[in-house]
Parts: sequence; C-alpha cells; structure tokens
Amino acid sequence: MDSVPRVAFFTDTYSEINGVALTSRQLTGFAQSRDYPFLCIRGASADAVSQSGNTTHVELRRGRLSFNLDKDLFHDPLLWRHTPAVAAQLRRFRPDIIHVVSPGDVSEIGVFLAKRLRIPLAISWHTNLHEFAAMRLTKVLSGSWRVVPRLTQTGILEAMIAFYRLGNVLFAPNEELVQMLQERARRPVFLMKRGIDTTLFQPARRTLSDGLLRVGYVGRITPEKNVRILRDLEIGLQRACVPPFRFLIVGDGSERAWLQANLASAELPGILRGSQLAEACANMDVFVFPSRTDTFGNVVLEAFASGVPAVVSNAGGPKFIVTPGVNGFVASTPDDFIELTTTLLTDAALRARMGSAARDYASTQSWDCVFEQVYQGYRTGIAAFQSAV
Repeated sequence: MDSVPRVAFFTDTYSEINGVALTSRQLTGFAQSRDYPFLCIRGASADAVSQSGNTTHVELRRGRLSFNLDKDLFHDPLLWRHTPAVAAQLRRFRPDIIHVVSPGDVSEIGVFLAKRLRIPLAISWHTNLHEFAAMRLTKVLSGSWRVVPRLTQTGILEAMIAFYRLGNVLFAPNEELVQMLQERARRPVFLMKRGIDTTLFQPARRTLSDGLLRVGYVGRITPEKNVRILRDLEIGLQRACVPPFRFLIVGDGSERAWLQANLASAELPGILRGSQLAEACANMDVFVFPSRTDTFGNVVLEAFASGVPAVVSNAGGPKFIVTPGVNGFVASTPDDFIELTTTLLTDAALRARMGSAARDYASTQSWDCVFEQVYQGYRTGIAAFQSAV
C-alpha cells in the first residue's frame, strides 16, 4: 500500500446545501489539491465520469422513482442498478479503503461492494436520523400516540448502530458521538469536525448600519431545528425592552411559513449561498441556534468567522464549539435563550469582545487539519481490517 491511502468515497449528497454535502465537497477538494488518489461516487441527475488530476468523479443518475427525504435530499430505491458499473470503477481504481457517509442510496452500494470485494470500510456519522424522525413524528401526533416517536427513535438508533458496526473505522463530528460509538459499535472512532473558510466568512462583509440589531439564524427551517422557539424568543426580547431588533432567518423548510406568520419583525430571504450568505452572516449581531439534533453546527462556525457571537442549545454538537462567556453562550432552556440573547443585545462591548473571540476561534478551524486526521483514521481502518483477516 502507498503511504497515502487510495480512497473510494461514496456520498449520498454533494451539491445540495447541508453539512454532509459541504463536508463531502471539502474532502474531495482536499484530496484533489494534494493530488491524492481519490474516487468520489455520488448521486446526480445524469450519469457522468470525469477526471481531474488524481481524482475521479463518478455521478450516478437517480431515476424516476426517486423521492425526497427532505427538501434537498433524495433517495432512489433502484440505484442498485448501478452496482456493476460502480464495481468496475472500483476494480479499475483499486482502493485501499471505501468511505461511506450514511445509510443512504449511494452509501448502500459502497457498503455492499466493500464486503463483496473485501475492502476495508470507513463510515462517518453526520446526522442524528433517530432524533430527526422522532421530532417530526412529535409534530403530527398527540395524546397517547406520543409514545410512538420515542419507540421510533429507539428503533432507528439501534438500526443505525448495527449499520455502523459494519465499518472497520468510524468518524463522528463531536466528542459525545465519538464516545457513544466507541461504547456501542466497538470500533475505532476518530473525531471528524468541520472547518471554515475565513476568507469567505469575515466581519468585513458587513453592509448594514441602520441602527437595528439583527438576531440571526441559518439552516433548514424544519421541526427538528426547534425553530418555533424563535417566536418565544421574540416575545421575551420585547418584554426585556432590548434595543430595536429584527430577525434575519436564512434558509428554507416546512416551518418557514409559520415563522413568517408569527414573527412580528423578521426577514426571511430563503436559501443564500457564497458571498450572499457571508454578507448575511456578517450583518448579524447575535446568532441563535436552538437545534437540539445537530451533530456539529457548521453555521455556528460561519457566524464565528463573521465575528458574531452565538447562543446555542445544550444538546447536540454546537455546544462543543462554543466556550460559554468567551465566544457565546450555551442555553439549557427557552428562558435561557431569552436571557442570554438579551445580555448580548444590551451590551455592545460584550458583543464586540465575544465577536472578536469567535473570529479568533474560527481562524484555528481549518479543513486541512480536519482531513489530515481523517486520513490517519483511514490508515487505522486499513490496519484493523488486515489484522482481522
């Protein structure tokens, strides 16, 4: 085996707007920039194969039976028809390890071929699917039916653990999930955090100076993000008599119409990308992220790089990014969200100090450092596979 592993990477989302897609693009770009041998296999609207240096891109067309798992996430139950063609690509590429990102349609092919061709397998945990399912069911069920989401969450988690046990090495985006997988899947687990582009996201992109403070949110506007708490936050801030403020809520999803109808002062521009997103983040004064299911929270890093302190939930991954009292706060209850956001909105000096600390922290979070550790994990997975043979 060469000193740099030959990696075949299977991802179920690549060009969409979500944390898994962003990480997938960044990992592919990292390998390409270093001229590492890398095969990226992903779903697309048309079949295609292209080469860029030592990186091969294979796109698998999803068919007419594809359905939405979320607004920008698709699943094709017949994607397996591509298996022979993908197997031929793998034989041609000769990977040292296969890396898949979830129990999705593309990743399923990767797992099947890893076992069939006896290739070491890495699996990364990106999404708490069990919590997402439970929160969405909770929204539509009531009364005695409320037991269903709890049972569903437990069942999906057990299925996910069984899936991750198929790997020779695992990756997880925060320390809590690393420990959980070590205990339950009993496999080597490496931390796979997220990086940030501090050239794109920076305070200098701020364009607004109209005297209004802006409370920002970026992400899917869906039940599992706990976004209805923003209405309670608005009422609490009004009662606290904070200076004039307005919500800036970037993203889209099933709860967007509800927020438009129930927030008194809010701008909801929809999905923004690139420099438009960076400008929106820089125009925020406080970033709030009430999600209790996110495994990392890329958007918190984007706010930090923009010089904006954050208030996040005490559940999930974002709490590992925030240092309370330094670059933001961690809220345990809805009342905490109100009190801590009030503190930041009413103290300009504190906002400036925390915003500067947030920018400093973001400047240390490079994608290169993240993926260097991932490649060390690949080597561990290959060694674990070889020792078990």
